[in-house]
Amino acid sequence: MESGFSANDMDHIIEADRAHVWHHLTPHKKFETSDPLVIVEGKGMHIWDARGKRYLDAVSGGVWTVNVGYGRESIANAVRDQLVKLNYFAGSGGSIPGSLFVEKLLDKMPGMSRVYFSNSGSEANEKVYKMVRQIAHKKYGGKKYKILYRDRDYHGTTITTLSTSGQPQRAEQYGPFTPGFVEVPHCLSYRKQWDVPDEEYGRRAADAIEEVILREGPETVGAIVLEPVTAGGGVIVPPEGYWPRVQEICRKYDILLHIDEVVCGCGRTGKWFGYQQFGIEPDFVTMAKGVASGYAAISCTVTTERVFEMFKENPDDPMDYFRDISTFGGCTAGPAAALENFRIIEDEDLLSNVNEMGAYLMERLHELMDRHQVIGDVRGMGLFCGAELVADRESKQPVDEKQAQAVVGECLAQGVLIGVTNRSLNGLNTTLCLSPALIVGKAEIDEIITAMDNALTRVFG
Repeated sequence: MESGFSANDMDHIIEADRAHVWHHLTPHKKFETSDPLVIVEGKGMHIWDARGKRYLDAVSGGVWTVNVGYGRESIANAVRDQLVKLNYFAGSGGSIPGSLFVEKLLDKMPGMSRVYFSNSGSEANEKVYKMVRQIAHKKYGGKKYKILYRDRDYHGTTITTLSTSGQPQRAEQYGPFTPGFVEVPHCLSYRKQWDVPDEEYGRRAADAIEEVILREGPETVGAIVLEPVTAGGGVIVPPEGYWPRVQEICRKYDILLHIDEVVCGCGRTGKWFGYQQFGIEPDFVTMAKGVASGYAAISCTVTTERVFEMFKENPDDPMDYFRDISTFGGCTAGPAAALENFRIIEDEDLLSNVNEMGAYLMERLHELMDRHQVIGDVRGMGLFCGAELVADRESKQPVDEKQAQAVVGECLAQGVLIGVTNRSLNGLNTTLCLSPALIVGKAEIDEIITAMDNALTRVFG
């Protein structure tokens, strides 16, 4: 596509990037011998780089964000119109798009009733941690302060959200961490930790949470944070029996259930939110990425009325409220973009497309697995799928991580952008990840599978 910049302009832009931009999650040594990837335009499912090469984006902006695809003029116009009218006011006040979006959002979330705005998934999760700690002091004399998190799950990049990282490589070199966070075992049946039949694994993995609670003391545990489907830890769909038992355990020990929907929310799994796939009734739900499909920064911490009421029980106490602020939670662009984003998902019936195309994507991945012994497991839900690579199916020994990265590189060379677990799990960063926009069709899925087929052949023979 035409960018409006000449080749010389692009040379200058690339050199300015190389000289001054500090990229996320990127070792920069390689830019001494190769150009950084500079993306200049997007339309639908495709993006173009500074050299004019087109890519089919199978990971929705690289980090599971652009749910309704690129180039949505109606979202851009909604943001523009709102910014001209009112761009910002602190979150201590309200706004028209904020009120309208909250109403729209909560209509999709029966049982939830309050929304706190901020601007990133990490921040949204940290708000919950603060709420849990404040509740501990208000109701339990400060004792019920611990928060459980799950091995392989990820909840953000701040020091405190990294304190709940079940991905050790993400947290490496950033300690010491905030105390009071305790890990529970993962629920990946493909790499099960207990010698139990597959049909019993889900309940056994949930029982392990109760064992941790009893070890720590139920009177000290205030909440547990879990992804409905583990994302960067390998695309893990909890097995049957897991979620009902988790809910039962939380109610038994008066533990608040926090569902992190930063990746799974806003249609990714085939329902508005991933927790709705499992009949869960959470106390907190956090979301970010797909809320506005990356057209503006926004995140939401959503709670029940019961949680909200805990912060206004004593109106005579000047400290009896949630004493927190998010400066850019007051930006009106986020809810304006989110409103139009939700309208698009509804009017274009994208949830139906997620379910139909998700089933087709899984079918094609299983075909790929039949052709390539290096694929040990295929798993996922909706348009959120993973293929774990192993050197040997029987032993489940993972391939060399460089080989998994090479598959991604080979797909990129063919003009298809896929993902892979990356610097997260010691020795297990070998799951290829797919999360195309909710608008994807069969032709794009076929192109993705063809590129992966070619790449696996080139890397593994």
